[in-house]
Amino acid sequence: MTFVLVVDDDPAIRRTLSINLRAREYDVETAGDGRSALQIVDERMPDIILLDLGLPDLDGVTVLKRLRSFSDVRVIVVSARTDSDDKVEALDVGADDYITKPFSLEELLARIRAATRRAGTQEPPLRVEVDGLILDISDSRAERDGQEAHLTPTEWKIIEHLVRRRGHLVRQTELLHAVWGPTYGRQTNYLRVHMASIRRKLEREPANPTLFITEPGMGYRFAPTVTSTA
Repeated sequence: MTFVLVVDDDPAIRRTLSINLRAREYDVETAGDGRSALQIVDERMPDIILLDLGLPDLDGVTVLKRLRSFSDVRVIVVSARTDSDDKVEALDVGADDYITKPFSLEELLARIRAATRRAGTQEPPLRVEVDGLILDISDSRAERDGQEAHLTPTEWKIIEHLVRRRGHLVRQTELLHAVWGPTYGRQTNYLRVHMASIRRKLEREPANPTLFITEPGMGYRFAPTVTSTA
């Protein structure tokens, strides 16, 4: 079931969208301001966010910028601002679509369906093989030298983020945001503990890792040379 977060300061719009989306079997939560929206995202990442720009605390563009610092979640701006400069700014900072109020419900639903389709193809299934290690990201299965390795959900989140950025440095803050949410940025001890566990389970020599590399003071990097199938 697609999870939609509706962020709007107008209670009537929140209620109308919530009723209509639930009637079409969407899972819906609503927020009346930017901070509440970010708190919901911290607790559970939506599939689609419908975001008003004129929020009472954080401007919608600010919310969008914060979202884009740690997530590629699909965002459709739903705003009364019709000026082309507002549209350009929202799209430039990461909005996937922009619809102006008042809007046709059927048009908005069509845009949600289109965004859902794009979100479904954005991150393809991925299977990685390197140095006797097999990681089936899509099926959450791991093998080291033919033996199944059991990983926790948090470990899988860390691994998936690193593997999808394979060969590139993933900074500590980015990884914390991706796995635990936007309010986490300094809890580097979380990463150290989980990375140590991942290495024990997946590295041939955990004390001398060659796949899950630490870049001291910066972040982590997954093996630059891998064979993968998507």
